[in-house]
Amino acid sequence: MANLKITLERGVIGTKPSQRATVAALGLKKREHFVIKEDTPQLRGMINKVKHLVKVEEQ
Repeated sequence: MANLKITLERGVIGTKPSQRATVAALGLKKREHFVIKEDTPQLRGMINKVKHLVKVEEQ
């Protein structure tokens, strides 16, 4: 499967606690921080929940 580069574009201040938990579960800590993860349906669901905060690129 392909890998995804997930970048935190916006901060989590003012977001719902469940969205903050999702960002933390993705491994993102600060703005402009990125992680590379394997593309899975579970990961896509997490990205969909915080799609307004992150940028996703295929690798």
